[in-house]
Amino acid sequence: MCDTSEKICIGFIGLGLIGGSIAKTLRKVHPEYKLMAYCRTKATIEEAIQEGVIDIALEERDDRFADCDYIFLCAPVSTNISYLPFVKGIAKPGCIITDVGSVKGEIHQAVETLGMTHQFIGGHPMAGSEKTGYSSATDYLLENAYYMITPGPDVEIATVSAFVDLVQSLKAIPMVLTYEEHDYITAGVSHLPHIVAATLVNALASLDTPEEQMKTVAAGGFKDITRIASSSPEVWQQICLSNQKQLSNVLDSYIRLLVQAKYLVDNKKGHELYNMFESSREYRNSMEDSSYGPTKKEYVVYCDLLDEAGGIAAVTTILAINQISIKNIGITHNREFEEGALRIEFYEEQAGILARKVLKDHGYTIHIRN
Repeated sequence: MCDTSEKICIGFIGLGLIGGSIAKTLRKVHPEYKLMAYCRTKATIEEAIQEGVIDIALEERDDRFADCDYIFLCAPVSTNISYLPFVKGIAKPGCIITDVGSVKGEIHQAVETLGMTHQFIGGHPMAGSEKTGYSSATDYLLENAYYMITPGPDVEIATVSAFVDLVQSLKAIPMVLTYEEHDYITAGVSHLPHIVAATLVNALASLDTPEEQMKTVAAGGFKDITRIASSSPEVWQQICLSNQKQLSNVLDSYIRLLVQAKYLVDNKKGHELYNMFESSREYRNSMEDSSYGPTKKEYVVYCDLLDEAGGIAAVTTILAINQISIKNIGITHNREFEEGALRIEFYEEQAGILARKVLKDHGYTIHIRN
């Protein structure tokens, strides 16, 4: 058993992108912790064991969950709720149950019904990717990401503080609030953008020519603002159903703004259109860049690329010589750049800063897009 004289023991139910990233980060910053996990996909657990991330593979309703000081529920929201009776019955005194779901209302209500308000702390790391699964998890996904914390009303202050400390040790930014506040905030900054991205892509698909010319030229801004449309349909289906009331409210407000924008376009209201774009620019530019927000921040540099053989190889060689690792690379063609621009994405902000300096020193023109 893991008591106060022994190392902390943490269990996971589900080991996808978020659960896997939490486990990998815990392994990196707390190598002494004992990590156990159950995942419905056997290959995922085997991979986590081979990587040394997870110490012990568990069965679905394993008695060894009783050893845990924390149990992370990392499955979809409805699945997490289905595990609550099990973890309530097996958790030792003092064990904290937490989740990573994007919606908090339903699970908090289930916790109250089950009489678990003294041992449940809701959690939601505001980090993610359009990619899914353990294979996409990293030990840096949570860095500088807001980690929403929604404690049950009967959890002791000292216990909440200990969980906040755990979150901070992952280099995330803890934010403690009520589950009602959480669901309203995320409906606006996370759930609505995913619906907007999905409907924008569907609109383009329906408006496209038989030759798919829109799809052919869609790049730059369009691909950037619709990147999250590649996220898991299963996850976002559940989120929309779970946060239906709050999401419906923010959709009403957004639809009114779209109707207003159509009116301004139809009636050629130039001054009002300018004000719409100006106010959005000011509000957007006032946002902090220090955190990932609802989707992870990208560290991207755009480099002018002449139409000549070996152009890409020259850039990558310069970066390699300076030991700068590249996450992704590709050529962007749109009106923003006079010629083709090389889009280079990095894993860390510092790598992007160094790359800009090195490439400028070699005479390349560098662009930064906000």
